[in-house]
Amino acid sequence: MTDETSTSAVELATELTIAWLSNQNNRVSAEDVPAFLRTMHATVTELASPAPAAEPDTQEPAPDAGFTPAVTARKSLASKEHILSMIDGKPYKTLRRHLSGHGLTPEQYRERYNLKADYPMVAENYSAARREMAMKIGLGQKGRAAKGARKPKSA
Repeated sequence: MTDETSTSAVELATELTIAWLSNQNNRVSAEDVPAFLRTMHATVTELASPAPAAEPDTQEPAPDAGFTPAVTARKSLASKEHILSMIDGKPYKTLRRHLSGHGLTPEQYRERYNLKADYPMVAENYSAARREMAMKIGLGQKGRAAKGARKPKSA
């Protein structure tokens, strides 16, 4: 490394450290400043050096590669209490919020893991409990009640 690059890395690390310390939200004791400056200098020097060649073992799958499910479709539906996510293998009563957190729609999730179009997104017992609660409070009954109240007029 040349002196010019070394000096500019030191100056840049110093400027970044000063900027970071001048922020009132960052509270640091005086003993920690030299260690922070060393870390900042090492980071700036590392970033200034040419990037090494990419390692052949990358964590991301190739764009055309399929996604490997955490569990099998059969195992994901084994319990009536929950559905196991094929993304992380964790149990959920409903998958909609979990999928949206991963930027997926139910259709994309089914497509990604080659699931049938009728693969459930809600656990069986949770669905039954919601259905029972809806029936208890009378959802969907207004139309039937109105038809029953209308009786044909007799002449």
